[in-house]
Formats: sequence, structure tokens, C-alpha cells
Amino acid sequence: MKHGILLVNSGTPASLATRDVRAFLAGLLGDPRVVELPRWLWLPILHGIILRVRPRASAKKYAAIWTPQGSPLSVYSEALRAGLEESLRSTGTPVALAMLYTGGETVPVAIESLRRAGAEHITVLPMFPQYCGATTGAVFDQVTDALRALRHAPSLSFVSDYHDASAYVEALAASVRDHRAQHPGDAHLLMSFHGIPERYVARGDPYRLQCERTATLLAQSLGLTAGHWTLSFQSRFGADRWLQPYTIETVAALARRGVKNLHVMCPGFAADCLETLEEIGMENRDAFLAAGGQQYQYIPALNARADHVAAIEAVISRISGRDACSG
Repeated sequence: MKHGILLVNSGTPASLATRDVRAFLAGLLGDPRVVELPRWLWLPILHGIILRVRPRASAKKYAAIWTPQGSPLSVYSEALRAGLEESLRSTGTPVALAMLYTGGETVPVAIESLRRAGAEHITVLPMFPQYCGATTGAVFDQVTDALRALRHAPSLSFVSDYHDASAYVEALAASVRDHRAQHPGDAHLLMSFHGIPERYVARGDPYRLQCERTATLLAQSLGLTAGHWTLSFQSRFGADRWLQPYTIETVAALARRGVKNLHVMCPGFAADCLETLEEIGMENRDAFLAAGGQQYQYIPALNARADHVAAIEAVISRISGRDACSG
């Protein structure tokens, strides 16, 4: 049986044009997995207010991190896909990349490309190490919807999470060590994860526990003791109470506490994007320095590092319960 691999990320605007930013936000914020409010209540707010105001402001933020090749999330996700396919070249395993909400191939198109390449079994890996209904759950929805439309659906393996996979944790640790080798000094490490409303966790989402587990394992791998690292949550949206502590408040509090040198990483992001490069790399840097901090460094996501490629390959093989990359 020939295997194929489908990587899925959240998506990104196709360009800096306001209409493309609006299309992305409409898909993201219109997904019931992302905003768990009654459609009759939420959709008029989304289309009548948010999508009239937010796209222009978001486009300015994207402009600050856009690359000549396009959106960083798209560029780095594709580089990871290409790196994984190259690593599996000897097995002939095709690897496709899909985006949930614009900025690349859709899930149905990516699945069809794998089927055309001969894949009879597809392993789906959402590019979200920690399970969350708003991300991993959304991938599951789109994949099953795509398979439901097929007369002859391929067999499937689905990676729900890899938050505590040893190869993933070690790749994170290696990225910290590499960064500190280039930026020596006694720095406090802040691990910032994307936030979600607290009520999602109260309803059974394991996301917070998995973020805490990743952070603990990473601190152990780095030999960090309490007081030398902190966990926080970023990217709040709306009026709900979200997971705490909030990153923007944490960086300022650390500076006021006397931390002068701060390194920040985002272990929940497989590829760099607006939330890491602009929010963490710029907005939170400004907040830290304004509160009295002196040195602030963002540690890039794993992106297409060789150890990240190897970690993804190891996760896929383990989840499949066999050598999913045997060709």
C-alpha cells in the first residue's frame, strides 16, 4: 500500500490586499470550531462589524513581516513540506500541504493530489503540536468532509497531537541552544503559546494541559529550574476571558521584576507567522523594553530545520503504528 502525507496549517492571506486579508479572516473567524457562538449571533457581528474594520488593520501588520516570497507562514510551511518529501525521497512518499483558510491548496485539492500520486493511505498531520478543537479539530472536520465526497476514500491515519514527542521536544531544545550560542548571556526563557477562551478548556479541551506538558519537558531538557522560565498565552480576541497569564502582561511583569535579558519562543507554532513575528517579535518586544527590560530576543519557530523534519517523520511513523513512510 502506497502512503502519502498531508500537512495542514491554518492559512494566511494570499496577498497584502485588503480583500485577501478579509477572505482569510472570514474563513478563520467564520469557522464554528474557532468561534463557538450561535451562528445567528456571531455571523452578523463578523460580517457587519469585524470584517469591515479588522482587515485593513491586519493588512498593516502583515506588511511588517511579509517576505519577497509571500506570507512567512506559507513560505516556511512549504519549506517544511519540501524538506519532509526530500527526506522521504528514497521511499517515493508524496507529501502535500493544505491550508484551512486560504493562502494555499485547500484540503480537498491536497488530498486529490496525493491520490493522483498513488497514495492509498494518507497520514494527516495538523501543524499544531498541542491538540485544540479550534485548530486540530478544524483540520479533522475539513479532512472528513473531503473524504465524505469521495466514492473511493483512502485509508487514514490522523495525528491528534505530538506535544510530548521526544524528537519534537529535543528539536525545540536544540533551537534554544543554537539561539543562545549566538546570543550568549543569562536570559530568562518565556514560552508563549496561542491562547484560547477558558470556557473551551472548561468544556474538555486538553490544550492547556498539553501546553504545560510541552513547556515542562522542554525546561527539563534544557536543565532550567523554576524561576528561569515562564509559560504564557498570547493572541487574545474578543471579550471572553482567555487562558492566563497573558504574554503581553507577562513580558512587562518580568521586566519590572528585574529581568533584563529575555528570550521568547512559541512552541505551539510549527512555522513562523503573524502571531510570532509581529506580535511576539515586535509588539511584545516593545512592551518589555518600555517596562525596563534591556535585551529581548525572539527564538524562531522550528520551521524547516532538519531536526524538525526528522521529528515530524518520527511522529508520523509512530502514530501510524507502522512505517507510514515505507512507500
